[in-house]
Amino acid sequence: CDRIKAVLLASEGWSSVMIAQALRLHETTVNRHISDYLNHRKLKPENGGSQSHLSETQTQELIAYLTANLLPTTQAVIHLVKAEWDISYTVPGMNKWLHHNGFSYKKPTGVPHKFNAEQQRAFMEAYGKLKQEAGDQEPILFIDGVHPTQGTKL
Repeated sequence: CDRIKAVLLASEGWSSVMIAQALRLHETTVNRHISDYLNHRKLKPENGGSQSHLSETQTQELIAYLTANLLPTTQAVIHLVKAEWDISYTVPGMNKWLHHNGFSYKKPTGVPHKFNAEQQRAFMEAYGKLKQEAGDQEPILFIDGVHPTQGTKL
C-alpha cells in the first residue's frame, strides 16, 4: 500500500517530494499519509479500504446468486447488479469485489485433444438436441473439459 511505503521511506530520511516522485503520488497525498501516521499511527483507511456500493444484505444476496448461477462475464454481473439494485460498477471495480468475496476466474488454456469419432458424434447429437431445447434466448455455457475449443490454440 502506498501509505505504508510513504511512511517507511520517510523514516529512511526521504523527503516528501522524493517519495511523491518515487510512488507517483501527489506531494500533498504523501504529506497526509505521513501526518496521519505521526498523529494517529494510521497505516490504512479507517474502514480498511473503499466502501462497498452494496449493502450487507445485497452483498449476501449477490454471493448466494453467484454461487448458484454461473455468469459468463464480469459485465454480466455488472448488468445484474444494475438491474437488481440500480448500482453501477466498473469492470475493475466489480473484479475487485468478486475477488474480495472469494470468486475467481481463470482463462482457459488450450489442451491438445485425442480424437474419438464415436464420442464426437455422440456429443454433436446431444449438443444439437440441447440447442433446440434451449432456443435462441438461452445461453449454453461449457464449464468442463469437453468444450469445443479444447483442441484449439487460445
